Amino acid sequence: MALSLHSALVPSMLQILGSLDKMLEKAQAWCDDHEHAHSELIEARLIDDMLPFAYQVKSCWAHSALAIHGVREGMFSPETSPPPNSFGGLQDKVREAAATLGAVTEDELEALTTKPVQFRIGDKFSMDFTGQDFLLSFSQPNFYFHAATAYDILRMKGVPVGKRDYLGALRTTV
Repeated sequence: MALSLHSALVPSMLQILGSLDKMLEKAQAWCDDHEHAHSELIEARLIDDMLPFAYQVKSCWAHSALAIHGVREGMFSPETSPPPNSFGGLQDKVREAAATLGAVTEDELEALTTKPVQFRIGDKFSMDFTGQDFLLSFSQPNFYFHAATAYDILRMKGVPVGKRDYLGALRTTV
């Protein structure tokens, strides 16, 4: 039996969104317990030319929930509003993404596999995809990149998260 697009995308993204939600809780508690300003983590970067933690979390929302909307609409452009500047606002984005993915049915996603999707940055740049290729070769890798970068920033700053925190709730048979 072939793996459906839904099976290849949605459960794993939901797993990482769940872990990101829990890591945000740990990050806020760490700040509060150690008397650090929340902005110390929310604005933290791995290196000066990289975007901050809040952007990484927002990008997980963009490359999951907004990617689904983009495939439905046939067009996806980078979301340029500023990221939330609070742990609660970041958790809202993560939870919105999880709710959006949780509402996508296998039949709906399968119907979108061959739908044309254009990635566009204004009038400067565009790339054409099918729905499946956009989700699997563009959004999914971006989603994991930003989730891993958010995790890395927390580790770098001293938040006690580890690989199990990143992996979240595994789908085991027991």
